[in-house]
Amino acid sequence: MASSRRLGIIFLAAAAALAPGSTALSQATKAPGLVQEGNYDSGNLGMQMQPAPHTDDAGAVYAVGPWPTYTPPLADGDGRELVQSFCGICPSTTYITMQPPLPSATWEGVVNKMIGTFGAPIPEPSAQAILAYLKSHYTPETRKE
Repeated sequence: MASSRRLGIIFLAAAAALAPGSTALSQATKAPGLVQEGNYDSGNLGMQMQPAPHTDDAGAVYAVGPWPTYTPPLADGDGRELVQSFCGICPSTTYITMQPPLPSATWEGVVNKMIGTFGAPIPEPSAQAILAYLKSHYTPETRKE
């Protein structure tokens, strides 16, 4: 009888150790997001908290070099003013000067795309003058660096 009584006491002690609210259970299983036994942190348990932003001391100095703020000039020639006035209103004439030399057919496609697809308000005579200018200065045969 004494042995069964001891066995009962051992079972009760083990059950008490594993009961909710027991420190033995909370120390044995630390779940992510577990703040208190039975209470969870609000939000997603799988979410990681971000560290506070790093603050530098007052003596820290940072510098950024100058950004290029100029547009390389277009080549001199007939039609340059038309290109500046019509092509400079949308993106910039920088896109003309930064391109590798493009074949004449490609420039025709670009001008037609700007008028037909993007709706550039370029009258036909001006479009032909712009195309002639681009072909005479920005093709592989005519490009001067």
